Amino acid sequence: MSGDLGAEEVVRAAAATLEKYANVELHLVGDQSELQNLVTRIVGDNPRLRIVHASEVVQMAESPAESLRKKKDSSMRVAINLVKEGKADACVSSGNTGALMATSKFVLKTLPGVSRPAFITELPAKVGSLHMLDLGANTEASPEQLFQYAMMGSIVTSDIVGIERPRVALLNIGVEDIKGNDTVREAAALLSASTLNYVGFIEGHDLFSGKADVVVTDGFTGNVALKTIEGAVGLVHYFLKRAFTRNWFAKLQAVLASRVLKSLAMKMDSRHYNGATLVGLNGIVVKSHGSADSIAFQHAIDTAIVEVRNQLPQQIGKLLQEEAA
Repeated sequence: MSGDLGAEEVVRAAAATLEKYANVELHLVGDQSELQNLVTRIVGDNPRLRIVHASEVVQMAESPAESLRKKKDSSMRVAINLVKEGKADACVSSGNTGALMATSKFVLKTLPGVSRPAFITELPAKVGSLHMLDLGANTEASPEQLFQYAMMGSIVTSDIVGIERPRVALLNIGVEDIKGNDTVREAAALLSASTLNYVGFIEGHDLFSGKADVVVTDGFTGNVALKTIEGAVGLVHYFLKRAFTRNWFAKLQAVLASRVLKSLAMKMDSRHYNGATLVGLNGIVVKSHGSADSIAFQHAIDTAIVEVRNQLPQQIGKLLQEEAA
């Protein structure tokens, strides 16, 4: 209910999802009257779609602690409760990130061996893609927590991309062993002694080089990096549009290069990489970008479906037990 573009985009994503998957059931959680009007107009009568009423909404600027304490019938809380009760296999939300994090951790709890959950998402790379975490769930992380992120990221990448032994790297200010702070170097020692396919440090300019499949960092650095990437993509789009519309000859060149430009736009379209999973929970929660349209939100649903089918929490729990042993 609290996405920037309103509930209609979520309902359109739901309609597309029902067409794409024959055996997926969806619960739309929020204001019954508003959602029913949208469903009637966009979806029609579909037995695999049901509306679950929630009387409250967590606003984007609301305090996570306040929403957790005072809004127990918010659409976000009700949706997460459905996962806790086994009535849903995953929750997908475009709402307040802090509230989603706090509510998910409170209701679902973390897996044994996980001190803090982390946000992970898929990003494009020169070859294939990469998964990066943490992207903002926790501003700080200990060496042990970075190690946990690496294990969880390895499982997610294996599930989504199908890589048997994903290459894991730590984001750092250099690739030499002496570079970085104590936390990063201690995390590197833990990873080097583990069964993960740890390939060492990676610098920011090499994120998309294809040298790593999983990149691990703390939530503060990860969130800054993600927002910088989004800004850089927007700047490239701006310069390309400006270059190809400055005069009639440039417009003609744009027509001639239309196939190449269309392919580039598809590859750089952030909507196709929407959906950050809050890994480490005893359940599946996917955070969609607040400004997600129906295409972007559907991709977040796709991510949740893949993780449900691959039993992501169970896989993470199993790997943590194996490493602990």
